[in-house]
Amino acid sequence: VRHSQTGSAPDCPADYESLWSGYSLVFFEGNGYGLSQDLGSAGSCLEEFQLMPFMQCSSSDGCRHGVRTDKSFWLAVDAEVDFTVKPMTSIDEITNHISRCRVCVGTKYVLTRHSFKDTAPECPNNFHPLWTGYSYLMVTSSGTSGGGQDLASSGSCLENFYLPTFIECLGRGTCAYYINNLDYWLAQNPDMTQPGMWGMGNVYSGLDEILDQGVARCTVCARNTLDL
Repeated sequence: VRHSQTGSAPDCPADYESLWSGYSLVFFEGNGYGLSQDLGSAGSCLEEFQLMPFMQCSSSDGCRHGVRTDKSFWLAVDAEVDFTVKPMTSIDEITNHISRCRVCVGTKYVLTRHSFKDTAPECPNNFHPLWTGYSYLMVTSSGTSGGGQDLASSGSCLENFYLPTFIECLGRGTCAYYINNLDYWLAQNPDMTQPGMWGMGNVYSGLDEILDQGVARCTVCARNTLDL
């Protein structure tokens, strides 16, 4: 799966076939419990966008759709964010903030490599790069809710670094960026003389400093076709 972090669905890498395109889902939260989606799996690319794609069912033969406490979280596009504005209610306005994705199929084994540096790593022998990006680890919301990425998955290597990275939608029918939603990324390993003090206490201010000194880079690699 490839996520564009824009309003347009991305292309598949060379030698991969498109199965469908959709909207980039990060995780769900229901009754205070979260379920994350691996951004490298087909389940993270829903063909239709709904603010609340799931319903809550009980043992009394009843189900409720759009419970106020239910939430969905989606990868966002690069947008100007004002945390003081009211949540969005127009579906047309909301979808302009949702990243698009594409599910691709191929015959090659895919893995992700992380450099812990400000440069993308090379692929292992007999592999070639599909794309490079930034090492995405996990997200958290209010309380204990959140979810993470398998660092071997292509979902842990986002091609763009945007803050905030995701947008939150609520069962009452609104979506917004909230200041208590946090992103976690793999960090660069600076040259330090004390083992065990890897970057502790470092604060990176501004996008340029974060990119130059903070966030680690990654490469999604595919195994070369073997000559028979």
